[in-house]
Amino acid sequence: MAEKVAKLGVKREPGFLYFLRGTDVWKAPMKRAGGPSAAGKAEKVAAGGFNRSEGYLYFLDSNGDVSRAKRLVGGQKRKKKAKLKAAPKKAAKKAVKKAAPKKAAKKAAKKKGKKK
Repeated sequence: MAEKVAKLGVKREPGFLYFLRGTDVWKAPMKRAGGPSAAGKAEKVAAGGFNRSEGYLYFLDSNGDVSRAKRLVGGQKRKKKAKLKAAPKKAAKKAVKKAAPKKAAKKAAKKKGKKK
């Protein structure tokens, strides 16, 4: 599970997104549909003053303290897609290409016959 790294006791306000930038806690107004952009309006809430280690995910927990959890590596394995043989595709494409000019020739012959 998670272990506490720094006890800050940050009080959260509704409508704000809290995040870590380095070891400091920042807050930014949440973007709302149709509202103005919230870019560049983040402000520093608290200084963390702890050292970060590789392989851990740092976050602000429900008590307003900074906690960390062991980062999981990998994820779900994907199934490999079966490769189809290329030869049948090429043969099918050649058959379609040969059939297309015959149809065009038949249509042209019908048009000439109708005009007379």
